[in-house]
Amino acid sequence: MKKLAGLCAGLCVVFGGSAMVAQDLSNAVIPPPKVLVVAREYTKPGKDGASHEKTESAFVNALIAAKWPTHYIAATSMSGRPRALFMFGYDSFAAWEKDNRAYEKNEALSAVLDRAGVADGELLSEVQNTVYVYDPELSLHVGDVVHSRYFEIQHYKIKPGHRAEWLELVKLYVDGFASIPNANWATYESYYGEDNGGMYIAISRMTSLAEDDASMNDDKKFADAVGGAKMSRIRELTASCVDSVQTNLFQFNPKMSYPAEEWIKADPFWKPKAAAKKSAAPATP
Repeated sequence: MKKLAGLCAGLCVVFGGSAMVAQDLSNAVIPPPKVLVVAREYTKPGKDGASHEKTESAFVNALIAAKWPTHYIAATSMSGRPRALFMFGYDSFAAWEKDNRAYEKNEALSAVLDRAGVADGELLSEVQNTVYVYDPELSLHVGDVVHSRYFEIQHYKIKPGHRAEWLELVKLYVDGFASIPNANWATYESYYGEDNGGMYIAISRMTSLAEDDASMNDDKKFADAVGGAKMSRIRELTASCVDSVQTNLFQFNPKMSYPAEEWIKADPFWKPKAAAKKSAAPATP
């Protein structure tokens, strides 16, 4: 987990929340953060899994020891190249800056995390940082992330000059899937990073991979909901504005995450045993 991404986030992360406050999250539905910073760490062959979890635990334990007030969530890939995502959510770019400044002023914590970064870097082949901005009008059924275990990310590359067609296309999908209860996604536009300029992601949460099985018939339900004329328009818009699409599957990893106490209270999944052993550490690392 790299400090470049911004160490902290006042968040319920990604497709379920921004400002985290002390509350019962058992049935909470909190809007996604306006600004989403994603750090991707690609691991060398054979260096993912337990090896990467071990080096990442140094970051988590340092933050627990410092009683750092803000948090992040991690996930690991189940498709594509082996990689871990570290997700930081903010209400604004100014809030991101404020968190970074607070981290920089804490010299003791910075030193510990710099040492952890050296060890972690030995396992990595590549690191990328991308900043996204949330678009609520292109999103559907955002909800509970605390009890989610998996999520899909669909990357859409839009052809230059075809943004208006893209917006029309997504809104047709939002309308068509609105009556399908399990359909959900939070749409973000890439704002900074290697893949910005016409790049969008749609993040869909799942509590179980059985939801993948259950959704196999959703396309037919969608087609029936929108009707023949709109389906023709959808095919026309897709051909004219979408350059490429890629979908990948991830699973949340509590051992690499630094979740808020409210998340742990709502679901013990978020309290890894390794991190729990360090909870009695002194406040200053």
